[in-house]
Amino acid sequence: MTDNGAVEPVTAALRMHYDELIAFVRRRVRCSALADDIVQETYVRLASTDKSAEIENPRALLYRVAGNLAIDHLRREKTRAKYVMQKPLSEEVADAQPSVEAMIDARQRVAILMQAVDELPPRCREVFVLRKFEGRHQAEIARSLGISRNMVEKHLRKALLHCALRLKARD
Repeated sequence: MTDNGAVEPVTAALRMHYDELIAFVRRRVRCSALADDIVQETYVRLASTDKSAEIENPRALLYRVAGNLAIDHLRREKTRAKYVMQKPLSEEVADAQPSVEAMIDARQRVAILMQAVDELPPRCREVFVLRKFEGRHQAEIARSLGISRNMVEKHLRKALLHCALRLKARD
């Protein structure tokens, strides 16, 4: 034995029994690709074990580890199946895109709102635009326009009421 210790017998056993080990795992998991992955994981796990340990029967150890990994995989799949729907999606899944009617309605509402904002008195419109379109805070608007915060609130109430009435008149 060299300084690889326990890895050499495992590697030799894997080379010698690779095809039968793959077939063993494939029968359990019923998938060739998954069987390949499990056998590879088996080797990785055994190669990373204590190098000083003496392995009496490397073939049996390969089968034990591969079998346990296959069982672990099947358990995870069983648990996952409880929570994940495996049925194909229905053809009648709602489209995430809004309907043409909804898009037209939204455009009309925006046009009405823009017209309503244009109808506001200049100072009221300025306060409304700064708050609703630029996202400024009321205190900041009051400071920048040289008016009280109370006046900012009055302008906002007036603007919101006007816009709401214009939209309501549409409906």
